[in-house]
Order: sequence, then structure tokens, then C-alpha cells
Amino acid sequence: MKLLLISNSTNAGEPYLKYPLPEIRRFLDGVRSVAFVPYAAVTFSYDEYRRRVQERFDELGIRVDSVHGLADPAAAIHEAEAVCVGGGNTFALLKAMQRLGLVGAIRDRVAQGIPYVGWSAGSNVTCPTICTTNDMPIVEPESFEAVGLVPFQINPHYLDANPQGHAGETREQRLLEYIEANPGRYAVGLREGCMLRYTDGGLQLIGDRPLRIFRKGIAPYEVNAGDDLSFLL
Repeated sequence: MKLLLISNSTNAGEPYLKYPLPEIRRFLDGVRSVAFVPYAAVTFSYDEYRRRVQERFDELGIRVDSVHGLADPAAAIHEAEAVCVGGGNTFALLKAMQRLGLVGAIRDRVAQGIPYVGWSAGSNVTCPTICTTNDMPIVEPESFEAVGLVPFQINPHYLDANPQGHAGETREQRLLEYIEANPGRYAVGLREGCMLRYTDGGLQLIGDRPLRIFRKGIAPYEVNAGDDLSFLL
């Protein structure tokens, strides 16, 4: 498999998809077009989403073919050189993917070796479930089961503390709840500006911030770029 799982699309004050673009360029080297899954968009149209991604991918010389509006989106996945799944609302994304048969289609094609790029919700749906998303369940998918390309859970946009003046639970508290209810599975806090790359059977953290690791029975701890992540697999 070839996976590039990005925490967030945009760093504060930067253009859309600008910071991960060099890594996307390396990852998609030789790819001429991607099948884009836009269904995490809620407050703007799928056409607008494709336009935003195409504007950035123009810098790579890659055509963005969105699967929305096609009679058979799953067939487009089966014919694609690569797949990109954008961020937004994870519940809306998974509901559409389940309804259109994209969960199995993406799983099959990625197993066959085509590259997969996802950011935010697009990273979360590669996990066994979407149970570690930050999003509000604005719609109800068939289940929380996702594509399952990786055996661990990702919490994108991971933050260490709450904003000043906010007394609600931290991300860490929520993930501690998750591993309490799911003791056999790792969950990872993927901080903004970071990504996970899986190629040649190895998992690599890319970015200047550490990855936070959660597992029942073990105190949460940090791993850095260059550290061995094979235990997650």
C-alpha cells in the first residue's frame, strides 16, 4: 500500500494545501490524474471543492477528476491512477462513501497498489472506524466502520490543551475514553502540520511535531519523526 495521511489541509495564515504540497508532489510522482472524493464538503459545493484542489494540483501538473456527479463513482475509483479524499465533515463523508460503494472500491484499489492521499476526514476514514474524528455527527452513516487501510485510529488536528477560557474535555481526555472502551487498539494524535506516510511496508512520521500515542494500560507518550512506528502496524 501507499498512503499519505495528512492531519490538516492548511496551516494558519497559509494558502490552501500549500504546506503538504512538496510531500504530495513526491508521493504522487509520475501520476497524471487523481480520482477526488469530495463528500466531506457540507457548506460549499462539490464543484467548488474540486476547483480548490485543482488550483493547487495545477502546480503539480495533475488533473483532479471528482467522482461526484458520475453515474458510477465506484467504477471511477477502480479505473483511477490514484485517489485523494478531502477533509470536512467525517460523518457526511463516510455516509456518502458507504452509499456509493466507495469504501470497498478504495480498499480494493489501494490494496492493488495505487497511491492514496487524504487530509483530515480523508485521513480518518482510512482507520478501522471514524470513532476518533473531531466532527459533529450531522448525519448518520450506516455504521462507524471505515476503510480500514491502517489498523490504528487517527485523531487529526490533535491539540494538547483547550483554548483559554474553555473548561470542556481536552483531546487527550477524549482519546483516553476511546482506548478505555477499545483496549485492543492504538490511537494516535496527529498534530497539525504533520502527516503519516506508509510505503514499502513502513510507516513514517513527517513534520516538526511529535505524534502522541494512546493505548490502554500505557501512559500516553510521544514519538518523533525518524522513530520506529512499526508497533502501530
